[in-house]
Amino acid sequence: MRIVIGEDSALFREGLARLLEDAGHEVVGRAGDATALVEAVTRERPDLAIIDVRMPPDGTDDGARAAKELRAQDPELAIVLLSQHVETRHSVELVAGGRVGYLLKDRVFEVDDFMDALRRVAAGGSALDPEVVATLLGPRRDDDPLALLTPRERDVLALMAEGRNNAGIARRLFLTDRTVETHIAGIMQKLGLHETGEENRRVLAVLTWLGVRQRG
Repeated sequence: MRIVIGEDSALFREGLARLLEDAGHEVVGRAGDATALVEAVTRERPDLAIIDVRMPPDGTDDGARAAKELRAQDPELAIVLLSQHVETRHSVELVAGGRVGYLLKDRVFEVDDFMDALRRVAAGGSALDPEVVATLLGPRRDDDPLALLTPRERDVLALMAEGRNNAGIARRLFLTDRTVETHIAGIMQKLGLHETGEENRRVLAVLTWLGVRQRG
């Protein structure tokens, strides 16, 4: 893949670039602030942008805001947000468009999992860090449709949010593929997500779980 990195720590940025290049990817741009990031992505039109949520000039959520701007310019751009801590506001908004990952920076050092997450996002899926998932999964209101789900169905939906396919969910939860299919069918029924042939119900289920309403 052709990748642009937006990260203000030069040491982390160059280490990440080396990791990606060693894996066979082409790093076509490096940016240390949000403005330079937008310029690099606009100029290079990469397959994937890896963006630190907190970047200069303000050092708050500049990277996440830049990601939203870039997604508005190019809905097909794959984006992976990196953060030191769990910050869910922008991940919830961006995940509605697909091709989005939100990973804690420590996850980069788990190289195989990190590279797998990049591949899933570039292929149009999602990759939410388990800690982000756990935060978003927090207490639910009694009138929340997710309150209808069993604990195991919530586990399956959480792994769907991480971007896992049925086989991956089965391995993680030590279930058979058939059992996972049964749980997913139950999730779809309880969330009222009926097959129409026009919508990706897995995405809609994750969006429901994240509290995002799909607007057609």
